[in-house]
Amino acid sequence: MHSSLISKIQKANLYAREPERVQFTELSVQFQGEHDTYTVTYQAGRWHCTCHSFPAWGICSHAMAIEKLMGRMLPREAHDALSFQSGALASG
Repeated sequence: MHSSLISKIQKANLYAREPERVQFTELSVQFQGEHDTYTVTYQAGRWHCTCHSFPAWGICSHAMAIEKLMGRMLPREAHDALSFQSGALASG
C-alpha cells in the first residue's frame, strides 16, 4: 500500500476517536420508530420530525434520541433547542 494512503488511514482513525472535531450544521436521518419510519432533521438551528407528536409538542423521542446519539458532534444550539423545548413542556 502506498505510504501516503497509510498515513491518511492513520489520520482518519485518529479523527474518528475525536468526535468533537466534527460539528453538524444540518442533519437529515431516517428513524425507525415503533410504529413507522420518520424523518428527523436539524436545520437552521431547529429540529423537526415527521412523527405525530412533534407538531403538537415541538419535541419528540426521535429527535431527542438523535441528539443523544450525535452528542458533541452537534453544535451547542442543537442541544439548547431541545433543552429549551423540554423545559417549556415541564414548566407548563
